Amino acid sequence: MQAVVKWVDGAQFLGESGSGHAVLMDGPPDHGGRNTGVRPMEMLLIGLGGCSSFDVMSILTKARQQVTDCRCELDAERADGVPSPFTKIHMKFLVTGKELKEAQVKRAVELSATKYCSASIMLEAGGVEITHSYEIREA
Repeated sequence: MQAVVKWVDGAQFLGESGSGHAVLMDGPPDHGGRNTGVRPMEMLLIGLGGCSSFDVMSILTKARQQVTDCRCELDAERADGVPSPFTKIHMKFLVTGKELKEAQVKRAVELSATKYCSASIMLEAGGVEITHSYEIREA
């Protein structure tokens, strides 16, 4: 896997993935940015949610669950000072579908957290406390 990050101006950077996609990152005005893109640490949090959501949906699809929507809400805490890495992250999955089986949703979230989500496993190995919850909604 490869990526390139190019400086644009001020605190603005363009990240380009090896698969050919680009995303703009920027800082707040008090740090020389113009607030035109996500912050790099926000990008990391979004990546975690995307990685785990991909796993959860893949597992539920293979289990023949009729999912109509899946949302992952992330709430993170960071250390005070510099650097300020994530210390705690809570991931809440809101899974909507038709006659979803709770055991399948619970299993999907647990498997993502403990076996499949590389981002989650990497952050936990670095000392971040990650917790998970889920809510099932009928479509």
